[in-house]
Amino acid sequence: MAIAKSSDWSFPPCINCKNRILKPKICYSCKTLPFLSNIYFNSRTLVAKSSSCSSPVLEEKSQKSPSKNSKIIELDLELQDYSTTTSTCLTDSKDFNGLICSLLKDPQTQGIGYDYYEKAKENTDFRPEKSTLKLLIRYLVYSNKWGSIISLCEDLRSSQVLPDSSTCCKLITSCIKARKFKIVNSLLEVFILYDQELSVLAFDSAVKGYNKLHMYSSSVVLYERMRSAGLVLDSGCYCSIMEAHLKMGHCDKVVALFQEFESKKVVSTPYYAQIYKNLCESLGKSGRAFEALEYFRDMNKKGIQEDHSFYSILICGFASIREVKMAEELLEEAEGKRMLRDPALFLKLVLMYIEEGLMEKTLDVVAVMARVKIRVSDCIFCAIVNGFSRKRGLKSAVKVYEDLCSQGCEPGQVTYASVLNLYCRLGLYSNAEMVFSEMEQKGFDKCVVAYSSMIAMYGKTGRPKDAMKLVAKMKERGCQPNVWVYNSLLDIHGKVLNLRQVEKIWKEMKRRKIFPDRVSYTSIISAYSRAREFDKCLTYYQEFTLNGGRIDRAMAGIMVGVFSKMNRVDELIGLLQNMKREGTKLDGRLHRSALNSLRDAGLQIQAKWMQESFGAT
Repeated sequence: MAIAKSSDWSFPPCINCKNRILKPKICYSCKTLPFLSNIYFNSRTLVAKSSSCSSPVLEEKSQKSPSKNSKIIELDLELQDYSTTTSTCLTDSKDFNGLICSLLKDPQTQGIGYDYYEKAKENTDFRPEKSTLKLLIRYLVYSNKWGSIISLCEDLRSSQVLPDSSTCCKLITSCIKARKFKIVNSLLEVFILYDQELSVLAFDSAVKGYNKLHMYSSSVVLYERMRSAGLVLDSGCYCSIMEAHLKMGHCDKVVALFQEFESKKVVSTPYYAQIYKNLCESLGKSGRAFEALEYFRDMNKKGIQEDHSFYSILICGFASIREVKMAEELLEEAEGKRMLRDPALFLKLVLMYIEEGLMEKTLDVVAVMARVKIRVSDCIFCAIVNGFSRKRGLKSAVKVYEDLCSQGCEPGQVTYASVLNLYCRLGLYSNAEMVFSEMEQKGFDKCVVAYSSMIAMYGKTGRPKDAMKLVAKMKERGCQPNVWVYNSLLDIHGKVLNLRQVEKIWKEMKRRKIFPDRVSYTSIISAYSRAREFDKCLTYYQEFTLNGGRIDRAMAGIMVGVFSKMNRVDELIGLLQNMKREGTKLDGRLHRSALNSLRDAGLQIQAKWMQESFGAT
């Protein structure tokens, strides 16, 4: 076995052993390192490779190919102490930065590059360059080494060298995305100390990052820090801070920031349109739509390019304060400029017309949407139908629904559910079944409201079996029944005195943790009252009152009858007192039943009090 020597290198230059892995002891003291591009480092070993050595330098002559029994010889690799080596190998900071950069550029040696950076800091003459910091930050961020970034922040403070502005902004953005807010604050403190121009850009990136996370109060805190540090805000900062105040509903502060920005008399900025947009939106949401319109006209005079969102903001603002005429004028102006693209403004207009009682105008909105080729959304369709139902009656709502469908408007799940309820309330049960079938065909088979309406309809038409089949189908489709569905089932089976099924449904509600409401208790108490099982009625009534339930007229009417028939005079008087206190009235039948019970018990004084409290029949 022979070891080749080289006059150019002060240590064994090449290890290329086919049969053995040898780790020679290396002690380097060269002043130039021409071989660094061929070195692969790890924390304790160093293996050098050279393209100039074509044949193995260390080779076992008797062995041609490696085998399983090949003996591996391991020798400890011992590097000289780095602090003494650096004085002889790398004599200045540029050599350090060059070496570290070359290692950081290669993904396989980035970790070694960072280790070298940590060692290089022990040299008092070492100062990292901007390129070195850029590569270090890229490596640490991609590796999620946030603890090392904190250490790097202290290095920036001590060396007074900062990365370029682009790297700083990316670092701030990455820290905010990773929710490392303490690191962000530390970095901003360092930037303020040494570079105010860079600080403005970094603060702007921080504010934008917080806004994306909807942390608007943190954005405002950063703005106050900028003010206290004497930083001069640029147009991007003004835009971001205005957005934060806009989202927080601070209209006056948005206006104040705009006036401050205007006082700087900025000639041109790409943020100008967005700044005006934030201002107009803030004014519109706070009910100051006329002021927003004035600023919009002023923006037009300055030659700032408008877009469709401005008209959406203004129209929605005027619709919110019920200024019908101004909203219609802006709608016509926007249509002439082909700037009607936002479906939200049409919904605002529809709601405005409904509140004002101008129901025919809602159909004009649909016509405008057809002209600008915007689809009538399910929300708008449903709003129109429900508006007609509330203002003009059920039949008018159904007619409008059918007319809009004939015009090509497609109902969605919400509209279908509303119309299904309308058909059920009108007694048009065949139409309701047709709508429900159409919903299923279009894939709207998990609408709890629609199922509830259909089950209630089956109850009214005396079809309990169909109701139970529909509930089973509902569960198969992964749609869990809610309290409305269970209330309908309790009412259906209670009316036919199917108490076994009533009890089963009640237990299923408890098992599924569906908490019964007042309607649930009223239905089950009514069922047992019809079956004359008054003890059960009393049990459920006590459970209802213990859970904090408030008695309405229906519940009171049932319990007056129960107490009267059970001769529970004390409970009856207590119930009547609660009804008097809450202002609940009795109908004639229950009034007579309660009065007769008191008279039969010989309680003439209480009977007289009842007549005075609830009136004579």
